[in-house]
Amino acid sequence: MRGKLVVLLAAGLIAVPSSAQAAPPAAVPPTVQSAPASLIPARPTPAQVATALARVAKASDGRVRLGIIGRSNEGRALRLATIGHGPTRLLYVTQQHGDEPLGTPAAVRALWALGVPDTAWHRWLRSRLTIDVVVQANPDGAVRNQRYNHDPSASGDYTEPGVGYDINRFHNPLTPIEDNPVPESRAVLRHWQATHPRVVIDYHMQGRYLQPDGRETTASLLWPTSPLASDAAVTAARRLAVRNYDAMTLAGANVSRYPGGDYEGIARNAYGILGSASLLIELSDLPADQVELQIRTAFVSMLATAQGAADGSLWRADPARADTIPARGPSLPGAASALLRADAA
Repeated sequence: MRGKLVVLLAAGLIAVPSSAQAAPPAAVPPTVQSAPASLIPARPTPAQVATALARVAKASDGRVRLGIIGRSNEGRALRLATIGHGPTRLLYVTQQHGDEPLGTPAAVRALWALGVPDTAWHRWLRSRLTIDVVVQANPDGAVRNQRYNHDPSASGDYTEPGVGYDINRFHNPLTPIEDNPVPESRAVLRHWQATHPRVVIDYHMQGRYLQPDGRETTASLLWPTSPLASDAAVTAARRLAVRNYDAMTLAGANVSRYPGGDYEGIARNAYGILGSASLLIELSDLPADQVELQIRTAFVSMLATAQGAADGSLWRADPARADTIPARGPSLPGAASALLRADAA
């Protein structure tokens, strides 16, 4: 993470494009600028996200493009950052649950790493991909450090009455978007409909869990499990899971399979039903001295996915290997956490 993308190369996280994949000879991942340490804190406010994105866009000379895909229930901007102009589209979403923040600083760092340098490799990558990032999809929840958005009128399933809606239960592709009561979910759904990304990755956080071998889980992942998702979409998502498992494991993470459900309103399932290779990534809520490891894990996921989509290696992963990802173990005894909600995401 200290400024050298070549470290990822050495670890095997990012493959050098081969001539068979039509990459120019100069398109080898170089050493690159690291994001400034002061760019964004681990648990940023919406104002800090806006400031950090503006810094990235300015440093990139416009290669990172900023936009707004909608407004939260309280009127805060739902911020989109875009890199590249290639035909393969990726969509990363962070912090649908306001108290699960670490995917957001990881995304800002990834935007810097892929958008600020302008080497031959970066130009090659950006010519093949268009990467959209919804950065902090739940700003109202973020300012309150709560799971839900802010809507005191919320009622019914997947709500906290008097508090708000669980955004990650309202992506149901079977519900007309205009009938969806959650503005944050509507915005992401409309963006998907406008762009049809091939890959969607949704970054969350979970509690703390032990594996059968005694190690602590540091991240978990899962592909669509809804029976409504096509075999092709699930297979593509399982390839994506394998790519991310390998990359995160090589970066030092202990990765397990998340025990998620099959409800079609969950983003992981919804975008699989719509046809994307869709993946959930859960970063465990570890002690403060391991927060940097968790941010780096998500950062590596974002870069490894981009490289694999650009050079095609993502689609050559063996989907059967997804079944070998170990199941997440029981809750870690005594690991009380503000984010400890078994199977909540």
